[in-house]
Amino acid sequence: MFATADEAHINRERNKAKRAKKLRWWQQKTASGRCHYCQKVFPPKKLTMDHIVPVSRGGMTSPGNVVPSCLSCNKKKSMDTPIETLLDSFEN
Repeated sequence: MFATADEAHINRERNKAKRAKKLRWWQQKTASGRCHYCQKVFPPKKLTMDHIVPVSRGGMTSPGNVVPSCLSCNKKKSMDTPIETLLDSFEN
């Protein structure tokens, strides 16, 4: 299937994500309340931090790899990349 990251990487990135949620760049990304995937508007506090390349697959917590996502879209995407999610929608 695909390679997974080691536990040390996953734990390190989870800790980075917790800290990043308090930073100005993340607050600016969520200020509009818009989910990156479905484009619906939510209260900013209801948005989650979604890693485009999932942490479990080696993704990093950086401004270029995280987007605001509603909980539904984040769960739907799971450990897929956006292109895999798109391909899955065509197959189903």
